[in-house]
Amino acid sequence: MIKMKKRSVEIMDTTLRDGEQTSGMSYSASEKLTITKLLIEELKVDRIEVASARVSKGEFDAVNRITNWAKEKKFLNKIEILTFLDNGISLEWMLKTGAKVQNLLTKGSLNHLTHQIQKTPKQHFIEISNSVNSAKREGISTNVYLEDWSNGMKNSKDYVFEYLDFLTQQPIERVLLPDTLGILSPSETFYFISEITNRYPKTHFDFHAHNDYDLSVSNVIEALKAGCHGLHLTVNGMGERAGNAPMASVSAVIEDFLPDIEININEESLYKVSKLVSTFTGFRIPVNKPIVGENVFTQTAGIHADGDNKKNLYFNDLLPERFGRKRKYALGKTSGKSNIKKNLVELGLTLNNDDLKKVTKRIIELGDKKERVTAEDLPYIISDVLNSADNKKKIIIKSYILNNSKGSNPWAEIEIEIEGKLFKEKAIGDGQFNAFMNAVKKMFKNNKLIIPILIDYNVTIPPESNSDAFCETLITWKNSNKEFITRGLDSDQTVSAIKATEKMLNII
Repeated sequence: MIKMKKRSVEIMDTTLRDGEQTSGMSYSASEKLTITKLLIEELKVDRIEVASARVSKGEFDAVNRITNWAKEKKFLNKIEILTFLDNGISLEWMLKTGAKVQNLLTKGSLNHLTHQIQKTPKQHFIEISNSVNSAKREGISTNVYLEDWSNGMKNSKDYVFEYLDFLTQQPIERVLLPDTLGILSPSETFYFISEITNRYPKTHFDFHAHNDYDLSVSNVIEALKAGCHGLHLTVNGMGERAGNAPMASVSAVIEDFLPDIEININEESLYKVSKLVSTFTGFRIPVNKPIVGENVFTQTAGIHADGDNKKNLYFNDLLPERFGRKRKYALGKTSGKSNIKKNLVELGLTLNNDDLKKVTKRIIELGDKKERVTAEDLPYIISDVLNSADNKKKIIIKSYILNNSKGSNPWAEIEIEIEGKLFKEKAIGDGQFNAFMNAVKKMFKNNKLIIPILIDYNVTIPPESNSDAFCETLITWKNSNKEFITRGLDSDQTVSAIKATEKMLNII
């Protein structure tokens, strides 16, 4: 059987140019250089559009640093700059930065040509020819953007083909076809690009999708089926309005659904690069964003975790390891014992069936309170639940009312059961917990018990936890014999301290 040769498609990343047009977004020069290095060396993109010409001094410095690095690494032909028809100003700017590839912005619809720059096709073509040839004389290669090309194909197709007839005779490398306003459907994308690739079989065409209707990935698939030779993508789908086609999703779709096409993207680096760009930009990745979202490889329902134990019934081809990630099993009211078991295995812990039921019950209780529990919280839940279950309490804090209002002293009213008898007390204090402790001291003084001195009070979230489910309160007490520590765990800071105090009362 003859193995079919795959068609190679170029990936051009425009996170640093079109992605920077995300509202409120701006990269520093050092951030642009860092992202450039990652995109080219780790993610293995073929080309990268890093800036618009003549925008600012900061942009000039960024491009200059990038080209110096790229020249040293022999990547200079991968670095591209958006340029304009401005009588050579953009080209002069490029020459000073050391960049060698221009992506020339031109008009791809008669509507833009007529109403924005108010020129005839002939006048426009002459300008383009002058820019392309001037660039060639300076050793700069040219790709040409047809801005608003998708509307051009819908409303002024004769102009588009007149332009392409001219353009394909020019000394250029690629023609870039942007769906500038994100108005194409998948079927339109396939039809329009098929028309063009069939008519100009020797010309390299890139497709640049926008996501206004959430169709960018679908449109990319159809563009590839129609024979386009390159794609423009951004990390996390960043870009103007609803953004551009997202790098991670497109890469996965090509790998899994288009077996006759190959790209150079290193899937294992997608998540790492995505997180870095999110950190630099301050734009958080939606938790449900495919491939790179925090939750997309997390099973929440216990039945799914159970199915994963039984021949991976809930797995698909999007295995997290492909993208440098791991599958997680959420802990909450729907997780059940199977999810908890999965997390215990990950932590190297085992529980017998009775203890597992107790821990499951506590996690469900937290889920009902809308608390989010993570794997890092699990050891603390286990410790708290099992220790509480093991100790037969002689002293139980049955209820408490804590009050703190502006202009008056905090007070606490408590009910404590001591060996089956219920006692009540009330006291004021400097804060809610201090008032609670004053009430406890009054009660136990009446019962001829001496309360240890509180010498240290420490509140944290459990180490490594990234949830807000728990506060951990460690209180150090000192009585006549020794110092000892008790610990309380709760979503409320004061309640966790009260739980630690209850443990102290049972110890003494």
